Amino acid sequence: MNESRKWFYLAALAAGGYLLYLLAPVLTPFVTAALLAYLGDPLVDWLENHGLSRTLAVVTVFVMLLLLLAALPLLLLPALEAQIGKLIEALPRYLDWIQQHAMPWLGATFGVELPSLDWNTLEQAIQAHWRKAGGVAASVVQTVSQSGLTLLSWLANLVLIPVVAFYLLRDWDILMANIRGLLPRRLEPTVVALARESDEVLGAFLRGQLMVMLSLATVYSLGLMWLGLDLGLLLGLLAGLVSFVPYLGFILGIVLAGVAAVMQFQDVIHLVYVFAVFAVGQTLESVLFTPYFVGDRIGLHPVAVIFAVMAGGQLYGFVGILLALPVAAVVMVLLRFVHRRYTESDLYASSN
Repeated sequence: MNESRKWFYLAALAAGGYLLYLLAPVLTPFVTAALLAYLGDPLVDWLENHGLSRTLAVVTVFVMLLLLLAALPLLLLPALEAQIGKLIEALPRYLDWIQQHAMPWLGATFGVELPSLDWNTLEQAIQAHWRKAGGVAASVVQTVSQSGLTLLSWLANLVLIPVVAFYLLRDWDILMANIRGLLPRRLEPTVVALARESDEVLGAFLRGQLMVMLSLATVYSLGLMWLGLDLGLLLGLLAGLVSFVPYLGFILGIVLAGVAAVMQFQDVIHLVYVFAVFAVGQTLESVLFTPYFVGDRIGLHPVAVIFAVMAGGQLYGFVGILLALPVAAVVMVLLRFVHRRYTESDLYASSN
């Protein structure tokens, strides 16, 4: 490869990155649709291999995905709203415990004079806001409805995602074949091999990590609810869904659930029970969930995962968070390729 061609590829890569940066605000529905299509393509291929036409297989998978995405909020929102309602009802007791026990203990232990707060005013403000909002669902509707443009944008994205996902899923194999046909013949075998390895890594992450997150959310939620924690479902789901960042779900969940347990039960034994629930979850993740659902094909170091998520969010916002780990997984595949080429080169083998 001559020097001018190298500069051309670098300039094209830089221009593509800058274009993605400019288009980040409108990419969310397309990125979401592409992820849905990627997740559904193996099942569509399986149905197609068992006698269904491509279009019928896509319709079948598409309906299954839509039903799943529609059923989860309908099942979870009422339960979550009920738990938040319990939190509001118990708020006076929690605030009283903080004022009578927690703040004096912190001041006596650490020797810090904590500022006094008007707890009655705080309690009345929170309860008034809750009544005004009318619950979680009403709060969402009210917030979205305050701006006509926001509502139209939200509805447009809601309609656009399934439409784009359907066409991508239907034409996925054609799109991949067309992209392969554009590759320079000399580079095609290498690029196809890298793409196949990247597909294995991405599939392991997207499908496997999703199953790990859902499994952990189930274990944490059931365990905390079995303990009788009022916010068990809410905190368990939160801890499970943020577990794609190593140890974040465990740390965040055990801190929030521990505080909630102390405030609700006001004893130490339930704090031990909370720790036991998250210890069981971490053990299951290490010995069962991650080896079974993900395996060792990803190989991303925890520091690399944390950096990728933070960098993606800083550069591209929510779209960057969605793309951070898949992009990091592909970059890891490319770095492995570069490492193999380097160790096979004369530069590495030379003794001079």
